[in-house]
Amino acid sequence: MQKTDPQLATILDSIADGVFTVDLDKNITSFNRAAETITSIPRKQAIGQKCFDVFHANICQGFCALEKTIATGRPSIDLPINILNSSGNTVPVSVSTAVLRDERGRITGGVETFRDLSAIEEMRRELARQYSFMDIISKNHEMQRLFNLLPDIAESDSTVLLQGPSGSGKELFARAIHAASLRSKGPCVTVNCGALPDTLIESEMFGYVRGAFTDAKKDKPGRFARAEGGTLFLDEIGDL
Repeated sequence: MQKTDPQLATILDSIADGVFTVDLDKNITSFNRAAETITSIPRKQAIGQKCFDVFHANICQGFCALEKTIATGRPSIDLPINILNSSGNTVPVSVSTAVLRDERGRITGGVETFRDLSAIEEMRRELARQYSFMDIISKNHEMQRLFNLLPDIAESDSTVLLQGPSGSGKELFARAIHAASLRSKGPCVTVNCGALPDTLIESEMFGYVRGAFTDAKKDKPGRFARAEGGTLFLDEIGDL
């Protein structure tokens, strides 16, 4: 097993990124302190093991960046992947790979550096939570205020009045409230009240039974019945 120069080991241990090296058989020959921290695997346990038995990545079985680099001599830069630490938790990282050569220029192995992206991913998720609700995304402060209200509204069984000009996204808000509510497993039925002729309002809303009138050849449930257990959104209700 190749020994790491003490001075080089000190330098590697001072780096915030994880670094490990392998020989041509994919045996780990060095493993710095950051690699221990990110993977939660002690250096003594990692060195001498196959890299895929230690560095459990989602590309180990199908597309190993380090293996490709050793085979082609071409490095990989900032490849986003996921690994599993010793506790079985997924850790997002970005990896870069390069070959190791001896004095004659012959490839003797490879080196992989990896950066823990957990903090960045958590920040991204937090920003997504702050600036979005379901499929609605906005940084407007008034919209942010609505986003804070919507979860409480969704938990209620009360009728909700959504006001706003045409095209302002009332149906989008209605579907978001439905998706966050206890009725989310039920249907979300939308009725464009402005498009209903006066003569069809009653039958469309409440349905009819076979034989109720000349063309009623079978029972037809109304929109209220179809929305049972879910949500009924009456769009343009002011036109009724």
